[in-house]
Amino acid sequence: MSLHAQDDPALREAQEDRLRAVWKPPEGLFLRWTDTNNNRVGVWYVLTAFGFMLFAGVLALIMRAQLAAPGNDLVNASTFNQLFTLHGSMMMFLFAVPMFEAVSIILLPQLLGARDLPFPRLSAFGYWSFLIGGVFVAGSIFFDAAPDGGWFMYPPFTTRTDLSGLGADIWMLGLSFIEVSSVAAAVELIVGVLKCRPPGMRLNLMPLYAWYILVVAVMILFAFPPLIAGDLLFEMERLLGWPFFDAAKGGDPILWQHLFWIFGHPEVYIVFLPSIALFAMLIPTFAQRPLVGYPWIVLAAVGTAFLSFGLWVHHMFATGLPKISLAFFSAASEAVAIPTAVQIFAFIATLWAGRVVWSTPLLYAVGSVAIFVIGGLTGVMVAIAPFDWQAHDTYFIVAHLHYVLIGGTLLPLFGGLYYYWPLITGKKLSDRIGRTAFWVLFAGANLTFFPMHLSGLMGMPRRVFTYPAELGIGNLNLASTVGSYLFAFGVLLVCVDLALSPRRAKSPRNPWNAGTLEWLAHPDDEDWGIRSVPLIESRYPIWEQKDFVQKVDEGRFFLPDAEEGRRETIVTSVIDARPVQVLRLGAPSAVPMMTAIALGSVFILTTYHLYTLALVGAAATLALVLYWLWTGTAEIPEKEEKPIGHGMVMPLYISGGSATGWWAMFITMLADATAFSGLVFGYYFFWTVRPEFPPTGPGFDGPGVLWPMVALALTAASWGATVAARETHARGGVGTARILLAFGVVASLAAIPAGLAGPWLSGMAPKLHVYPAIVWTLAIWTVAHSGVGAIAQGYALARSIAGRMTPRYDADVRNVTVFMHFMLFTAVVTYLTIGLFPEAS
Repeated sequence: MSLHAQDDPALREAQEDRLRAVWKPPEGLFLRWTDTNNNRVGVWYVLTAFGFMLFAGVLALIMRAQLAAPGNDLVNASTFNQLFTLHGSMMMFLFAVPMFEAVSIILLPQLLGARDLPFPRLSAFGYWSFLIGGVFVAGSIFFDAAPDGGWFMYPPFTTRTDLSGLGADIWMLGLSFIEVSSVAAAVELIVGVLKCRPPGMRLNLMPLYAWYILVVAVMILFAFPPLIAGDLLFEMERLLGWPFFDAAKGGDPILWQHLFWIFGHPEVYIVFLPSIALFAMLIPTFAQRPLVGYPWIVLAAVGTAFLSFGLWVHHMFATGLPKISLAFFSAASEAVAIPTAVQIFAFIATLWAGRVVWSTPLLYAVGSVAIFVIGGLTGVMVAIAPFDWQAHDTYFIVAHLHYVLIGGTLLPLFGGLYYYWPLITGKKLSDRIGRTAFWVLFAGANLTFFPMHLSGLMGMPRRVFTYPAELGIGNLNLASTVGSYLFAFGVLLVCVDLALSPRRAKSPRNPWNAGTLEWLAHPDDEDWGIRSVPLIESRYPIWEQKDFVQKVDEGRFFLPDAEEGRRETIVTSVIDARPVQVLRLGAPSAVPMMTAIALGSVFILTTYHLYTLALVGAAATLALVLYWLWTGTAEIPEKEEKPIGHGMVMPLYISGGSATGWWAMFITMLADATAFSGLVFGYYFFWTVRPEFPPTGPGFDGPGVLWPMVALALTAASWGATVAARETHARGGVGTARILLAFGVVASLAAIPAGLAGPWLSGMAPKLHVYPAIVWTLAIWTVAHSGVGAIAQGYALARSIAGRMTPRYDADVRNVTVFMHFMLFTAVVTYLTIGLFPEAS
């Protein structure tokens, strides 16, 4: 078909009819629920996260009403504990991170000129996991079963079932399920940024929002998995009595603090950087000039991410750390202010050098920076250990945290909402209501949290449900309560503005005169995305490339047609964005939703100790995942290649390091390896802090050397067989490759009893001491990977026998090989650790 369809109106109309057949929203409520278009999934994601934020805000208002006067009895201590635990947990786990992921799922395809992100079904799975887990955790408060140990859930009070009820399990297992959705979103976003950019959009031409999201998604891979490892240890102590945090049996509750804050402090920047990313998009628009210092901002974002992983111990200054540790982490905590300041000063310089058009979104941006800077200054204060000892666990810390989160997350999101609402709905929000809401929010935030600095310094501790009048802080608390309700009124104004927006007339295309790709969207566009995938030659193509919008609309760039009636986008190379493939995207399906429900049942049923039913849910999850992979991935196309325009022809199928599936597997396994590193960290932590590790006596003997080495040898043999199968298969030796895969399955299965034989035959009793408990945990983790490896090898073998994998179409075996690399790494570390260390010393 002609590339230049605008020359023939009838031809162009026929092409657009084909696009409508593919991207038109499906009819019927059930089909809408099962839709996997990222734009629609992202909208539901945003609405759900916003709903959780409103619910968490109501919980905060109840707390502030309780604290408005000394000796108040609006709620009792138990209810108050549930309120503040659920408020913090929901704001951090159910609002801040999911909201940035939701916004990114909507914006990134448009920013990158892609028809969609590479794994729309994965995004849908992440949404349903988030929704189910969030409702499970949030709904617990209506049954007086909400967690009550704080959003950090410090042991030993939370791990002892006699001191904490079912709420601790609900928190741990429910939020672990939500963490799965966060990692799924991170995989989608990383592969989308790296592999689905438009032709010509080299890394140095990417919109800054894409850079920020790439950095943050990588942070999730290294921040969330240690918490997942901690969750595993936490629940094994609660459900099985394995004493990881019980000091009487060799454990140490400080390990939980390390694993939690390795996640918890990067988490602050995980929610802060995407909000700064919104500034990076709207400030150039309202300054009407490119952003000043693009490379410096990118380096600052990367530097902020890197330094954020070296700050976690500043939450633990009061735990009796060595002075050298205090000095190091105090210095690192202050150093992170440098890259943060680079970004803020770059934004100020852009406004200074531009022709500023004052608008409601820009008002929110400037106000956000002002509030964030106050929080940053108090952050420098608490980074100094002697001051932290005085302010620790007081309302000074509450004030600092909320200044940072409101200035660095909430208000920027409201600014982004006013900026991008015309892109999402085609209608602008009210400037009058928006500006009024801003000033109410700004005044309310300061009135709420600034007095908390003073009440904290006057001695008011955190997490108390009442206080005596003699403390002299009643007026400060009353001011904070009034401010909180003023802030809530500002949020209500924003909600009213959103509710009124459907009645307003549609705004013109690109109403802000922005220069980046997302504003190619037209208010009357349907769900198929932009008319053609553009060639990018600058960072602000709408401003700087001649007749750019007209050429996109007329189909003068790439992939203007949908001849086969399939959802398609272009896959490009990582560095310089050269086209390498036309990727066919998954159609709407109920499988992601059903998989999330099945996996959610595993976590929820385990909470109530219904282990048999949980195993049934696990089996259903495995079956659904295999069905999803079998029917929805690595499809052999009906033809080898397809023209994309301008004389270029791209393959419809690729495998290996250039393929999106290979990258998804690699990124997922990085997250898996990071979680495993948390468990290994626990082993060596106990060895470092406990002189009796490992102890001596019956039940404490190590697993020995023989069986760990046998298990390692079998795992290595399985890995070698898979690598050999991949190479043999690529050369046409299909029969030999099948034999090698079958051998790999047998070796992986044999590694399971071999890996468990050492601790089993040695009589290691995990309930008696932390040493046998952590050895058993590492062994179980590793043999579980051997089991998954056997399933993966068997899957590749079945695909080959069914004719769905050939020497030309071999993505399955190549992706399985990536898993096997990480499985071998896990086995090497585990079996050398438990078999040779510390016995060999």
